[in-house]
Amino acid sequence: MTQLQQEKDTVDINLTPQELQILSELDSRQYGFLQLNSPEHATKKMLVVKAIQYLERMLSQAHQQLKNESENPDKGINIDPKTYCKLGHFNILIEDYPKAMSAYQKFRSLRTDHWRDTNYLYGLGLVYFHFNSFNWAIKAFQQLLYIDPVYCRANEVHLRLGLIFKVTGELESSLKHFQLTLIDSAPCSLSQHEIRFHIAHLYEVSNRIKTAKEQYEQLLLEKQLPPLLRADIYRQLGWMHHCVESLGERNQRELQAIQYLQQAIEADLKSGQSLYLLGRCYASIGKVHEAFLAYRNSVDKTEGNADTWCSIGVLYQQQNQPMDALQAYICAVQLDKNHSAAWTNLGILYETSNQPRDGLACYVNAARGSASKNHGKPVHPNLLQRTKFLQQQLEGAPTPTSFNKPRLLPSIEDAWNLPITAEMNSRQQQLQQRGAAGQGVFPRGPGFVEGPSQTKRFKVEGSVEGPVPRPPLPPFYLTSQQLQMLQYLQQNQNSLTPQQQQLLLQLQNHYRMMQQHQQQLRLQQQQQQQQMIRTGQPFSPRPQGPFPIGTLPQQQQQNFARAAVPQTSSAQLPQQQQQQPYMSCPPALSSPSGVSDQELQALLSQKDIAATLAEDLLKQFAQEGELDLEQPQPVVAPTTSLPTAQPTTNIVHNPPSNIRIALEPTPVLAIGGPMGRSSTPRNRVALKGRGYSKIMEDASDTEEEKCQLSSSDSSTSQLKEANIKMSAREVLDSCRGAVGFQGLRRFHILSVNLPPPQPPEPPAIKLTREQLLPPTPSVYLESKKDAFSIQLQEFCLTHPIAVVRGMASALKMDLGLFSTKTLVEANADHPVEVRTQLQQPPDENWDPTLSRRGWACISHRSITTIAKYAQYQASSFQESLKEEHEKMSSGGHPVGGHRLDSDSDSKDSVGTSARGMGLKKGRGKHGYKTIKFGTNVDLSDERKWRPQLQELMKLPAFARVVSASNMLTHVGHVILGMNTVQLYMKVPGSRTPGHQENNNFCSININIGPGDCEWFGVPESYWGAIHNLCEKNNINFLHGSWWPMMEDLLEANIPVYKFLQRPGDVVWVNSGCIHWVQAIGWCNNIAWNVGPLTARTYQLAIDRYEWNKVQSFKSIVPMIHLSWNLARNIKVSDPKLFEHLRNTLMKTLRHTQLITQFVRSKGVQVRFHGRGKNEASHYCGQCEEEVFNMLFIKEQEKKHVVHCLHCSRRHSPNLEGFVCLEEYHLEDLIETYDAFVLHPLNAQIQQPPTPVPATSGTSLLSC
Repeated sequence: MTQLQQEKDTVDINLTPQELQILSELDSRQYGFLQLNSPEHATKKMLVVKAIQYLERMLSQAHQQLKNESENPDKGINIDPKTYCKLGHFNILIEDYPKAMSAYQKFRSLRTDHWRDTNYLYGLGLVYFHFNSFNWAIKAFQQLLYIDPVYCRANEVHLRLGLIFKVTGELESSLKHFQLTLIDSAPCSLSQHEIRFHIAHLYEVSNRIKTAKEQYEQLLLEKQLPPLLRADIYRQLGWMHHCVESLGERNQRELQAIQYLQQAIEADLKSGQSLYLLGRCYASIGKVHEAFLAYRNSVDKTEGNADTWCSIGVLYQQQNQPMDALQAYICAVQLDKNHSAAWTNLGILYETSNQPRDGLACYVNAARGSASKNHGKPVHPNLLQRTKFLQQQLEGAPTPTSFNKPRLLPSIEDAWNLPITAEMNSRQQQLQQRGAAGQGVFPRGPGFVEGPSQTKRFKVEGSVEGPVPRPPLPPFYLTSQQLQMLQYLQQNQNSLTPQQQQLLLQLQNHYRMMQQHQQQLRLQQQQQQQQMIRTGQPFSPRPQGPFPIGTLPQQQQQNFARAAVPQTSSAQLPQQQQQQPYMSCPPALSSPSGVSDQELQALLSQKDIAATLAEDLLKQFAQEGELDLEQPQPVVAPTTSLPTAQPTTNIVHNPPSNIRIALEPTPVLAIGGPMGRSSTPRNRVALKGRGYSKIMEDASDTEEEKCQLSSSDSSTSQLKEANIKMSAREVLDSCRGAVGFQGLRRFHILSVNLPPPQPPEPPAIKLTREQLLPPTPSVYLESKKDAFSIQLQEFCLTHPIAVVRGMASALKMDLGLFSTKTLVEANADHPVEVRTQLQQPPDENWDPTLSRRGWACISHRSITTIAKYAQYQASSFQESLKEEHEKMSSGGHPVGGHRLDSDSDSKDSVGTSARGMGLKKGRGKHGYKTIKFGTNVDLSDERKWRPQLQELMKLPAFARVVSASNMLTHVGHVILGMNTVQLYMKVPGSRTPGHQENNNFCSININIGPGDCEWFGVPESYWGAIHNLCEKNNINFLHGSWWPMMEDLLEANIPVYKFLQRPGDVVWVNSGCIHWVQAIGWCNNIAWNVGPLTARTYQLAIDRYEWNKVQSFKSIVPMIHLSWNLARNIKVSDPKLFEHLRNTLMKTLRHTQLITQFVRSKGVQVRFHGRGKNEASHYCGQCEEEVFNMLFIKEQEKKHVVHCLHCSRRHSPNLEGFVCLEEYHLEDLIETYDAFVLHPLNAQIQQPPTPVPATSGTSLLSC
């Protein structure tokens, strides 16, 4: 196309001033509210499409102009990046997600400060959300909320974050975001009732059954509750009563469950899910006929439900109808190839039919399906045991010959490809009629559909919707008799007569033609679905069944269609992805497998294999797979939810992204050279054209002012900047002229010119093998003088982690005060938090299925007492001694022979080898056992633990729990485990997973003994790399529990310190050091945090304080409150520390004044409240951020709850119903601020130590 033609095409697109005004007001904020695909907005959609064409042609014209004029092809093109951002907005509004993603990515590459544009962040998050790329969506949404917490679509952001965290299993985070959505008075895609339903469901999946039941029942009392949502609530209540034993006696619960489910069906006659669950309840109380009818009606409503087919198979199997059960199970696993329960039951069916090879194949698939879906739960132990038994039996069995008697059931390969005939359906209908006539005959055979698709629905006489006429089958389709004949002939090929061989060839030919015909019909069906997507036709008005995560209650589908996460069930996948999900099966072995009735009953047990409906709902939101942006794929709306109890649970833990996003994403048009090119190219080409400037109008980064909740908030003047050199009065004067909410949209201690905090890139230096495993800095103390020397403090502050040996003996500390015996004598009933873990070698970490290694460190929490844990600790030790004695008497080696190198004389310390841990060598799966780790024993009460706390006062000042040189002492109130002592009671294998200390403060840990602990540490500068590896392993760095794999760390160029902590050793963990610990022997440890008065410690604490805001993670150290207390209590001579503290004081003083002015402008009275002695710092009851000085109080559920300003305005923009309390008089803050000055260095002010070189294992005197 020539340049003249391009200019002509551009001119041909005429836009009126009114249209330009409309386009200038459109951006990502209208997504979900402006339904451009609906008929009433067809005109506006055409306008948006015209604008997209206009902008793309303008970009193409500019590119062509530069190409013709430029002599240097390497020169870039300077096109206004906002053009791509606007294109992204337009494309997302018309739901062209791939082009929207491409445009947003181009904008990101051209604009270094892209993070300032909140509408861009919102649109980008929506696109990621649409593609189920949850990790990227979380990052975009979190950055948006950090940049602008009161963004006009903040409630939509919280809503989607709540949905995402619900999927990833971070239920507390999900609940927090849903509650923030609920309190927001701004317009929302979901109604209040629907959000409350989400919250109630979260309580249910969190096993807080009582609260969930109360929430559901409160919702049912609402008079304006939509019928379909009412049906969802009844369904959840019904299934809860079926599953949860705590809700009453079994028979009473089942009757109540049936009643609830019948009410759900009455509220929603089209709900196949309620019918399925009703069938489950009937089956559990032995009403087989009613159960089968409920299942059949469910299939009529939700034909693609694998759980229903699995349950039908169970009924057939219990009625001794193996062929019908086989067909039902095959239908289930074809719909869901990872359906562990269906595979398990199918394996049992094959075993009972003397076909163990087919049974083994099914068991293997069951284990794979369970592992793929339930990363946090082990495979059923009976399943593992049965699989191992069959493998051993088949390995020693003779190879079967072709003369074996015919099998009772088709092999798994034949069954998978077995078409179901119309004859089967007619027989089922006849038997159902007989059953309905009172003959009590159990109907035979699941109602499969003959022909192309086994997921097509069928009708049974007496069903609500009546039978569906079927087209005649082609003549080459085989009947059931012909299929049985084909199977028989194939099994006996070596002994066939010539006539039988000819018949076999004819049947095989017809069978191949039938398969080809089925494949063609499947392809036609997929093409029809794709055509429906292109033409905008909906697939299903709503998902059936209880409200699944990622889908919405029925009545809101139209309002929230764009927000729902696309899903693709296994029944909707291309045919090539559905073939052969099982292992290849050799011919069946004719010998019996010897399955006992007890074993079959255990494998069929609903309690063992089952999961609750509430857990199973979690599998609806994210499906495996990828979507390539370069070739847009059809998005299929969810058609069903699959709650189940017998089929396996399908909770998704941090699902991988379903979208491939290149480092250099494909732009809308190939303009501007490579994606990574600088945003300041030398050649500049301005886009020209009528209306271009108007379309781009109001797309600036300052457009946030248009979203303010009050018309009085807008302002044309900017506030005067403040700096740390100003006096308090000057800082307050800089707030004058603020109008409404001006200056209060965000409050950050870090500079507003910096992007939101994010994990740092690791050092670029490539480390050698020796540097990746450096020697741990250690020092040995010989006297009390050494312990109190300034060199020791300098040594500790210089290194990421250090070991101080001989501290206890040098200071003559009585560590026996912390022994288990003394603790029991002092306070036997003191509570202990127990973590049940899997005992493993320190350098290994297996998932709960013991099938593969990973990062997830699984433990289960419970509570006991010191006395009870002491009994467990002692019995564990006695059991180990007994095992060691047995090894010695049988000629084995003592455990001590396998210890790591150690100069400890403790005979109770066990080495870290597999045998030393009491584990088998190698993977040692069957040698692992569960252990109990006693953690977080609070020793803060001086009345109970005075001798122990007094003994710790012997430590040098920098290591004490309470010290003037410890920042945490100046907090002024207790923070359990940080400025108080915590005790850890351990047996071998007890693990403290990887973590950084709260707010990056330092840590002191003393091993009481008698056993050793093994430590691993990574320098603070590599925490970003650790964070990325956690994300790669689908684990949350802050919330998750993880145990790093050493090979992963070394491959990622991350250095690791590895060392033993012996009894009496003190481990110093410096600021930000990532560490994880495992007990090698039986021992106790005590630990607490310290905050040295250094600039680095304070800066790292502030950095983590701000990053916690981004992550919506509560900082348990109130850094603002602490900073003001430090300003009151200490004199600072370190310039850097002074600047950091002064900056925090200045910003909080300014923020306090702006809040005061805003509150008074709303007519709200500020009342002085003051602070009590040792009163804890305040946090917002909604977002959990620290609230300093200005407290907004509102009564909620008969409790007075503290709110921050932003959450208060979510409730009410004008603060109606809130009381504002002031903790400090403004004059007090002014006086503290002005009195905080930089003092000259003197002998009384302890300065940060000068780093000194130190080698591993040196004496302190040589440092």
